[in-house]
Amino acid sequence: MRHPFRVVIVTGVPGVGKTTVINTLSRLAEEEGVKLHIVNFGSYMLDTALKLGLVEDRDKIRTLPLRQQLELQREAAKRIVVDAGQRLGRDGVLIVDTHALVKTRAGYWPGLPRHVLDELKPDMIAVIEARPEEIVSRQERDETRYRADIGGVEGVRQLMLNARNASIASAVHYASTIAVIENREGEVETAARELLNLIKNL
Repeated sequence: MRHPFRVVIVTGVPGVGKTTVINTLSRLAEEEGVKLHIVNFGSYMLDTALKLGLVEDRDKIRTLPLRQQLELQREAAKRIVVDAGQRLGRDGVLIVDTHALVKTRAGYWPGLPRHVLDELKPDMIAVIEARPEEIVSRQERDETRYRADIGGVEGVRQLMLNARNASIASAVHYASTIAVIENREGEVETAARELLNLIKNL
């Protein structure tokens, strides 16, 4: 039912500040002697997609046909577990930075379907949230990513609601705990500290 190491999946809609929370979590965990191995699920998918010549950048992955995305997902999950097994002992924690739901040309697509969960076997799924207006503002400031297709404040609000529901549905498969953490503007350390405290109680 579980890996020797603990597994925490951290989800959040694009622009919510998820990766910033995780980076802060890494620093706090190091200060407290909590061993983490942090991976980005999309980076594993991108690495495979680039090798196969399917895309030129990360944001193009969600434009691929669904069946190609499914194969990339499966391969990413397997590789993440193998890498974590080589880096972590029984006291370590694998942190997987990903999305519970992805908006594609064919509709919403689950980022944590059963075949991914079967590989990762999460102990916790943490959902990072923020006010939709703050998320849109962050998206507009990030010139390294293309996110105009998400759809403004109302689009973000709907995606965030659906993503929370998808995270809860995914947690049911492995009796994972669910944590919803608010990443308020200028309070990233508070959000990261809350997440770390929850991880320490797993």
